[in-house]
Amino acid sequence: MLHLYRRHLKACPHRSMTYKSCRCPIWCFGSVAGKRVRRALDTVNWKTAEEALRDLSPDEIPEKMLVEAAADRFVDDCKRRQLAKETIGKYELLAKELKAQFPARDIRGITADDLARYCEGWKMSPVSAGKKLDRLKAFFRLCMNRGWRKGNPAASLKAPVAKPRPTMPLDDDDFEKIVWATELFSKKGSYREGNRIRVRAFVRLLRYSGLRIRDAVMLSYDKLKDNKLLLYSAKTGVPVHLRIPQYVIDDLHFVYDLIPGNYFFWSGEGEVKSAVNDWQRTLGRLSKLSGVKFHAHMLRDSFAVDLLRNGVSLENVAVLLGNSVKIAERHYAPWVKSRQDALEKEIEKAWKLN
Repeated sequence: MLHLYRRHLKACPHRSMTYKSCRCPIWCFGSVAGKRVRRALDTVNWKTAEEALRDLSPDEIPEKMLVEAAADRFVDDCKRRQLAKETIGKYELLAKELKAQFPARDIRGITADDLARYCEGWKMSPVSAGKKLDRLKAFFRLCMNRGWRKGNPAASLKAPVAKPRPTMPLDDDDFEKIVWATELFSKKGSYREGNRIRVRAFVRLLRYSGLRIRDAVMLSYDKLKDNKLLLYSAKTGVPVHLRIPQYVIDDLHFVYDLIPGNYFFWSGEGEVKSAVNDWQRTLGRLSKLSGVKFHAHMLRDSFAVDLLRNGVSLENVAVLLGNSVKIAERHYAPWVKSRQDALEKEIEKAWKLN
């Protein structure tokens, strides 16, 4: 067992008493595994010394914590914190990979080089790899905080450089082509003629609400009142009311009568992820029929850019999108009308001065 004590300097006025707040160096003494220990801890802060002492004391550290057990505890902690189901799924996937990558390995023996080799096998975009690396760091941060190991070996790993892609909304002509192409969809199946209106309603909803595709799929009838739509982003949980065009409302009412249940674009049965995948494939077919290359997020971008061009503040657009202002500014700052107007005035002023 190890103990702390201050090795008081000759000039220290607190030499005759136990005083944790003086600036004299802290030492430890005692025994570890039957071996007598007496050493300086290179600190004058009592709290820091206590943390260092826990790392030295075998009584405070489990004899062995395998990666498998640590990964399971990590997932359990995510569930305890009641994270979103999709977020927990990503952490579960990470835990599964760590178990396969480091079988029967003590968590204390995992090095930064081990993790670097593990990361080299990731086949994904730089943005996705950066997010996965953040989850890996969170795992080892928990291991460190629980006292299962010293330090975070993932902290030294750097995320791949991700080149931000410019936000490119659809222009009005392209969107009209997409709406027109909904009339080319098949009338076969359970929806028959209604299938075309259903696809049109989904596309228009994405364009005039700015919803993410998953939130659009999960849109329920109770979120529609008069000509107002209650936007409720599953990502942020912030409710906002938004007026949408009447023809979009009419399409939604038509779609609701097609199938039983409380949702417009989902039966309510099975996994939401499967329904989202189905709609992504539908949008892919619509892209080919219309001759316009697009995806669901471009309709969301069109919604945001249209508002910004018409003078809506970036802060209000961020609320409607369910984003933070920082994220909204990263993607949509070039489209803010007030900034563009101010820039044009400054340029005109400079020209006149010249």
